[in-house]
Amino acid sequence: MQFIDRVEIEVEAGKGGDGLVAFRREKYVPAGGPSGGNGGKGGSVFLVAVENLQTLLDFTYNHRFKAEDGQRGGPNNRTGANGRDRFIKVPVGTVVYDADTDEILGDLVEVGQTLCVAKGGKGGLGNQHFLSNRNRAPEYALPGLPGETRRLRLELKLLAEVGIIGLPNAGKSTLISALSAARPKIADYPFTTLVPNLGVVRKQTGDGTVFADIPGLIAGAHLGAGLGHEFLRHIERTKLLLHLIDVTSEQPLEAYRIIQEELQAYGRGLAERPQILALNKIDAVDTEREDIQALREELRRISGVSVFLISAVARIGLDELLREVWRMLDEMAACRGETAGISR
Repeated sequence: MQFIDRVEIEVEAGKGGDGLVAFRREKYVPAGGPSGGNGGKGGSVFLVAVENLQTLLDFTYNHRFKAEDGQRGGPNNRTGANGRDRFIKVPVGTVVYDADTDEILGDLVEVGQTLCVAKGGKGGLGNQHFLSNRNRAPEYALPGLPGETRRLRLELKLLAEVGIIGLPNAGKSTLISALSAARPKIADYPFTTLVPNLGVVRKQTGDGTVFADIPGLIAGAHLGAGLGHEFLRHIERTKLLLHLIDVTSEQPLEAYRIIQEELQAYGRGLAERPQILALNKIDAVDTEREDIQALREELRRISGVSVFLISAVARIGLDELLREVWRMLDEMAACRGETAGISR
């Protein structure tokens, strides 16, 4: 499946129905009067978040959406039918922008959440509304108002609590496949992963936490180099970053520095996001070697966070790593609860 996470669409709400000019013609009523009804309201356009969509692919083929127009008013003071609203399904996690002003119109983060992006036009008044002592037979009515028209930019930001980051070939896809039921493409060359992968990792209690494997970042990713600039937005919502470093690489400390500098350059608070470091592929080295232990201590010193020794492919050290993930997520949840209690 092709992964599309940014599109532009056009939406047009329905036009309001015109008011009607009509007069009563009733038997035994010698003096009829105006009886033209009002036009119906035009339909509005709504976006609704659903859980069975993972990309914005559908909008690359169909990018113009229009709601139904309101109907014209009828005789005998009958109001025209309202136009039907148009509901457009989008994935959960879609951020909606006005494409012309760059204003954020909404952020759809819950299943069933809806957002009105174009309001239908009001129906015109029929001639019954213009009856007065001075004008007993008004022969005019108002037209319906046009509905709103907008160009929208939709951006999908994946909803994951834990984002797995690192240079290409750090083992991110292997790790998410070892921890969850996700089955991303895995190979021994850089940029194997071309799209973010999501996997649900289960606790012993049965609760699930969504992990996201973010395609490999490289130096200059925030400026458009490599693939990272396309997918950095997907870790904006994460609560915790799991930074993988290939212990067999020639310069693991440089690998750490590159990723941290890219997070800092991208901004949006990513560099301040809580992190866990993991030296991956320890099945390929002797962990008792002095240089490996020195590397671990140096990373712990410069990062100030926990550093774990793991092997995703051999499933070594994963239980200990997950215990730390759960502990940090629970700690953050408790802090949010205390903050909410104070704010009340």
